[in-house]
Amino acid sequence: MDLARFPRIRLGHFPTPLEPLDNLTRLLGGPRLWIKRDDCTGLSTGGNKTRKLEFLMAEAQARQADVVITQGATQSNHARQTAAAAAKLGMQCHILLEDRTGFTEFDYTDNGNVLLDRLHGATVERRAGGSNMQAEMESVAAQLTQAGRRPYVIPGGGSNPVGALGYVNAALELVNQSVEMGLRIDVLMHATGSAGTQAGLVAGLQAMNSTIRLLGIGVRAPRDKQESMVFGLACLTWALLGLHGELPRAAVEANCDYVGGGYGVPTPGMAEAVTLLAQSEGLLLDPVYSGKGMAGLIDLVRKGRFAKDQNIVFLHTGGSAALFGYPDAFGLATS
Repeated sequence: MDLARFPRIRLGHFPTPLEPLDNLTRLLGGPRLWIKRDDCTGLSTGGNKTRKLEFLMAEAQARQADVVITQGATQSNHARQTAAAAAKLGMQCHILLEDRTGFTEFDYTDNGNVLLDRLHGATVERRAGGSNMQAEMESVAAQLTQAGRRPYVIPGGGSNPVGALGYVNAALELVNQSVEMGLRIDVLMHATGSAGTQAGLVAGLQAMNSTIRLLGIGVRAPRDKQESMVFGLACLTWALLGLHGELPRAAVEANCDYVGGGYGVPTPGMAEAVTLLAQSEGLLLDPVYSGKGMAGLIDLVRKGRFAKDQNIVFLHTGGSAALFGYPDAFGLATS
């Protein structure tokens, strides 16, 4: 598996820390808990999309693009990091934000990630919920091409085989860290949405014949749909890497019991998880991804789904800027 043959631009601070969650472990009385700090990647408050963008933006440069186009939900972490990457590389960024929640409060529609999108100089347009966002991006790309620009379209979440290479690389990084620390990782858990992070991890761990169990906690779709998306993208990533054999379908596992009312819609479990990590570990999760992912981890520990002597690593995908769009979820809204 030779990642060096793919164009890559260094945008993040790697390796990200792998730290124990001593207080949370003690509070839950369960297995030994750890956190992989991909909130510390360094690009515009950090997050998992930085890893994907290192490969995606390199491809954009190789194609001599002068503007990147991407899409996401209103409080998209991916959009914010893409805007930052474009600013760093001297490109323009055009973002389409889809209304997936119907929330109309100013903090949600214009604060948090949206404020940072604009601060990074991105052009922001809105689209109604349920829009064909890929078609909308292609329409914008056609308009920009007609105007003499050279656009490069990045799918939502950076989730295509090129973007997934970032998490193939993350799998290598994590396994190397565990070896250096003498740490046996039994389970790696993370929030899974647009599928790119989990697909890359699946491909990377399988390529190394790792025994780490990978468990995604879904934040947007039912289990069958989520696992199907992840498996499809993991297979495409496997093929892009030129690896032999086939990926086992059993390598893709998602628990989608913690989605709640839908993507981006707060749940009591998410609010508890975010508050618990903030007040016990001094860590900020986000309300859309890592908060629901951690809610799943906490609930599964409480239900005794893991042995006491296991080491469970939670991958923190970043996104704390979105907290400023959700003050009501934590009873912290001001009049």
